[in-house]
Amino acid sequence: MRKRAFFLAMALVLWTAGTVPHAHAVELGIVTGGPKGTYYQFGLNLRQLMRSHGIDLKVYNSNGSVENVYAVFKRPGVQLGIVQSDVLAFVAKVHTDPVLKRMARKIKMVFPLYNEEIHLVGRSDLTDFDDLEGKRVAIGKEGSGTYLTAKLLFEISQIKPSQTVPVGTDEALQKIKDGELDAMFYVAGYPVKLFSENIGAGDDLRVIPIRNKDILEFYPNAVIPAGTYVWQKEDVPTAAVKAVLVTFNYRRANCGHVGRFARILKQNMDWLIRTGHPKWTQVDLDYQLKGWEQYDCVRKALGTLRPEDVPTTEERNPVLEAIKQLL
Repeated sequence: MRKRAFFLAMALVLWTAGTVPHAHAVELGIVTGGPKGTYYQFGLNLRQLMRSHGIDLKVYNSNGSVENVYAVFKRPGVQLGIVQSDVLAFVAKVHTDPVLKRMARKIKMVFPLYNEEIHLVGRSDLTDFDDLEGKRVAIGKEGSGTYLTAKLLFEISQIKPSQTVPVGTDEALQKIKDGELDAMFYVAGYPVKLFSENIGAGDDLRVIPIRNKDILEFYPNAVIPAGTYVWQKEDVPTAAVKAVLVTFNYRRANCGHVGRFARILKQNMDWLIRTGHPKWTQVDLDYQLKGWEQYDCVRKALGTLRPEDVPTTEERNPVLEAIKQLL
């Protein structure tokens, strides 16, 4: 009997150590994007918000969505990340790395964020995405969000360029001007500084429409309005990618920490819109995003978790299960 009581007491100590909040601030990490990009600015806004609610949020930059999946899955101290919404489809349809596929299954959505328009810029004689058949196209640096979206667009549409060149956006634009490439992709919310400052009417380039039906069944429709760039005279139909705040499928202490983080974010959207990056005005935390499942610990913290959404026994805390066996 004493032995049983001892094990019960030890199980309770282990359980409470993982669930009772400490007096000091909770530490979380978020991986974002380049230091000049919107992802990173969102991270800084969230750090400022969380600091006033007892969460010390570390903000890390990165080279893109694929790197962020790796970071959220395995990097110590990184519980959150911002990725493009098509990263899971890219892993499933295009990427062959079995480790990355296993990682992607453990990534869960905290919230959808904002739209990033797909800019397809190229020679003025190209009138539509489908004209890229047999052409030379820059698709962004490997591992970047632009790279994975471009690869997925060609997989979905079955349009086959003669070359897909993995170079950065500045280099890609110069190669188009020099006649070495025909077109380039850049996934970013408009207006894009590169296109505002580095293209003029004399360059004879255009924003190329994306009307491919297979693509628009997968991605939301979007429009880049006329005059977004001084050399762009008409509305251009295209597709958009959602930026998504993600986490790992934690089952212990970080389940509660990420849930609390999400509740603070949702309750303070007015503050973020008022004081943060202008893109916060376009964030819809309740948007129903295809292909993504919201983390059950977030739904629990927000009070939207249904009984049927409760994790199965094998996903539950093993310490709690040990306690039940002793009672």
